[in-house]
Amino acid sequence: MNPPRANSAAARDIASVLHPYTDLVAHQEAGPLVISRGKGVHVWDEAGKEYIESVAGLWCASLGFDNERLVAAAAAQMRKLPFYHAFTAKSHEPLIELSEMLLARAPVPMSKVFYANSGSEANDTAIKMVWYFNNALGRPQKKKIVGRIKGYHGITIAASSVTGLPNNHRAFDVPLPGFVHTITPHFYHGAEPGETEEGFATRCAEELEKLILAEGPDTVAAMFAEPILGAGGVIVPPATYYAKIQAVLRKYDVLFVADEVICGFGRTGSYWGSQTFDLTPDILTCAKALSASFLPISAVMVNERVFQGLAQQSHEIGTFGHGYTYSGHPVPAAVAIETLKIYDELDIVEHVRQVGARMQAELRRRFAGHELVGEARGMGLIGAIELVANKHTGQNFDPKAKIGARLVKLGEQHGVIGRILPGDVLAFSPPLIITEAEVDEMLTRVGRALDELTVQLRREHLVVVS
Repeated sequence: MNPPRANSAAARDIASVLHPYTDLVAHQEAGPLVISRGKGVHVWDEAGKEYIESVAGLWCASLGFDNERLVAAAAAQMRKLPFYHAFTAKSHEPLIELSEMLLARAPVPMSKVFYANSGSEANDTAIKMVWYFNNALGRPQKKKIVGRIKGYHGITIAASSVTGLPNNHRAFDVPLPGFVHTITPHFYHGAEPGETEEGFATRCAEELEKLILAEGPDTVAAMFAEPILGAGGVIVPPATYYAKIQAVLRKYDVLFVADEVICGFGRTGSYWGSQTFDLTPDILTCAKALSASFLPISAVMVNERVFQGLAQQSHEIGTFGHGYTYSGHPVPAAVAIETLKIYDELDIVEHVRQVGARMQAELRRRFAGHELVGEARGMGLIGAIELVANKHTGQNFDPKAKIGARLVKLGEQHGVIGRILPGDVLAFSPPLIITEAEVDEMLTRVGRALDELTVQLRREHLVVVS
C-alpha cells in the first residue's frame, strides 16, 4: 500500500488522531479510510468511492446516513434550549417526553429512566445502581456482577470488567475484583457431541448456578446479558436458554440487566430483544438506535423495585450522587424523540421482520455451504458468517493470520464496509431501513470478496479443501 499523500486527510489523521480498536503502529503506515459523506445505507470516501455500510457504522446508524427530520429536530431544539441539565431536580420538556415514550415502549413494566451518553456509560451506571440498591437493602456483601465469556457491555472500567472479551482486558488491568463470567451460550462451538440445543441450554443454566453457589449467593448481585451477543460474535443463544437462566437468577435473588444497546429498537424483529426472547429484566440499558446515532445518548430503565431502593438510599444520604453533565441533554433527547416517532411511522419492526427474513435466508443460502464458512447465523437484521480453516471440524484460523481482516479489506475493494469480530466472524447489522434489493447487493459484494479470499488461502495452503 502506498503511503498517504502529504497534507491529505489521511496524512493529517496519522499525525493527529489516536484511534479506538486499531493497531496503532500499523495505522502509522497504512493510514485510515476517510469517509466524507453518506446517504441511506451508503457512504462515500474522500476519493468518491461508494460503499454499502453493512454494520450501520457501529451497529447504530439505524435510519441510515441522512435524515432531514432528525437534522431539523436538532436545529429547532438548539435554537430553543441548546443545553440544560437534570441535576438537583431540574428538568425540561424533551427529557420528560422521551422518558414517557421509553416507558410506554418498554418490554416489561418499568418505573423511571436515567440518561447517559453511550452504551458503556449506561452499563457502568447500571452496575453502580445495582451496588447502591443492595446497600439500600442492607446487603453490602451482595455486589458481584456476572457477565458471559464473549459478552460485550462497553469499555469504561466497570463495563469492560463485565465484558468477557480478552482484548478488552489485556494490558488494561481489568476485570476488577468482583466481576465473574459464565460460559458462552454458543451451540456451534460449545455443545458436546450428541447434545441437543435444549440439553446445551440446561448445561449453561447449571454452569451459572454452579458459579453463583461457588461465589456465594449472598454475594452475587446481578447478571448482564445481551439478548443476542453482539461484539462477541453475533451469538444467538439456544432454545430455552433464557427461560432456564432467568429461573436460576430468580432462585438466588440476582437482578437481571438486559443490555439492549445493539438489540433494541427493532434489530431482532421485535421492538426489543427482550421481547424476542421473553426476558423480564429488572434494569434495561439502551443506546445506539435510540437517536439513530445522530447524537450521543443512552438510557437506563429501572423497574419499581429497583427505583424504590435507589430512592430510599438517596433520601438517607440526601442525594443520588451520580450523573453526567450531559445526562438527558435536550438536543440529543429531541433527536431521540423524533427517531422514535419515525420508527412508529415506518412500522420499523414489521419492516425488519420482512427484510430480516430475506437477509437471514440469503446469508444461509449463499454462505452456509461455503468452504470457508463454519456457521451462518443471526436473527432479524443482525447476522454473521464465521470463517474457519476446517469446515469439517469447525477449527478456527490462527488469530495471528488475521484472515478476517483480510476479508474486510477485500470487501472494501468490492464496495462494502464490514466489521470483523473475534474468531474471524464477519458481522452484518445494516441500517434498519435497508431494502431487500440492497440486502442482495450487500451480500453479493461480500460474496465476491469471500471468493477472492478463498483463492488466496488455497494458494497459501491455509484452508482444508473438501
